[in-house]
Amino acid sequence: MRRSSFLVRIILIGILLHIYVGVRLIPDMPVESTTRLLCALWLVASIFLIPLGMLARSIQRQPLGDRLAWVGLLAMGFFSSLLVLTFVRDLLLAVLLIVNAIRPDAIAIAELRGVSAAAVPLLALLSTLVGLYNARRRAKVVTVEIPITDLPAALNGFTIVQISDIHVGPTIKHRYVEAIVDAVNHLKPDLIAVTGDVVDGSVPQLTRHTQPLSRLSARHGAFLVTGNHEYYAGANAWIDEFRRLGLKVLLNEHVIVEHDGARAVIAGVTDYSAGHHDPLHHSDPVAALAGAPRDVLVKVLLAHQPRSANAAADAGFTLQLSGHTHGGQFVPWNFFVRFQQPFTAGLARMNGLWVYTSRGTGYWGPPKRLGAPSEITRVRLVPGKA
Repeated sequence: MRRSSFLVRIILIGILLHIYVGVRLIPDMPVESTTRLLCALWLVASIFLIPLGMLARSIQRQPLGDRLAWVGLLAMGFFSSLLVLTFVRDLLLAVLLIVNAIRPDAIAIAELRGVSAAAVPLLALLSTLVGLYNARRRAKVVTVEIPITDLPAALNGFTIVQISDIHVGPTIKHRYVEAIVDAVNHLKPDLIAVTGDVVDGSVPQLTRHTQPLSRLSARHGAFLVTGNHEYYAGANAWIDEFRRLGLKVLLNEHVIVEHDGARAVIAGVTDYSAGHHDPLHHSDPVAALAGAPRDVLVKVLLAHQPRSANAAADAGFTLQLSGHTHGGQFVPWNFFVRFQQPFTAGLARMNGLWVYTSRGTGYWGPPKRLGAPSEITRVRLVPGKA
């Protein structure tokens, strides 16, 4: 009941936003009435396509479910840019009206209304196409060096390749995952970290498409922690499946990695919000480090959400690898991530703890990335200054 009422509210808000865009753009478009009617019909169709795209993964019949997801999620990406650009246009027109009030007839507002009303959907379409290309191409490798004070010589250059937020689901399938795995293995890392949100669907739906993960290869193995989307999709079933694929799932626990005579702690916590789904999975960085040798300097925590950083710093970790934010995925949503998370993307420092937040290796929802490129992150430990 609660989920259905939430969905109804979202749909009603979506209808109001579509009406806003239609009212603000269509009357000002310098086009024939037939074209205006087609624009209005598109907005009406979009009202239905967007929620359909979000719910399409529950459709068992294939390939119908995936095709509906593609159409609906592309419509969502297009409308998102359309909405933002319409709002920006209104702000610009308001500023120009103030200028004209101060200096009458300084700017030809009527002409600008027409030109800008036509430009907004064209720019929204262009951003959607560019964003689609960025999302569907294989993530590029980003190399990040983490300076560690008193780093043991044997760990100088120790390499962790991080992948995060792949979101295997209606639009991300076997070939997409296979390309990621090939790129990761090509880097020949010492260790692989998979920092959650691997899937958007159940094990029976996606087991064939996650199969390439079984080929992930590193000297010390591939480690995985759960993200919030694993809990939406049935975390326990996926944990069993990830283990079947050969991934080492860390649930508030750690392992000691022996590397050329030096040691490092590799720990992992369940998702920051996991306790809301399963009290037994309450995220606990302190528990993840319990029993670890005190003389091991390098302590790495895999935590899906950057919000784990405060507790990780207090627990005594050296480095935290996170994801979740997607770097905002596309403009302007990157500006809003910081209201929920302490970090949006990249390397940061918190109370002596290094935190690296990946922009993600796949995408969620609309197949669109703009201003926040996907990444496969190659993390190298290097000596730091005392």
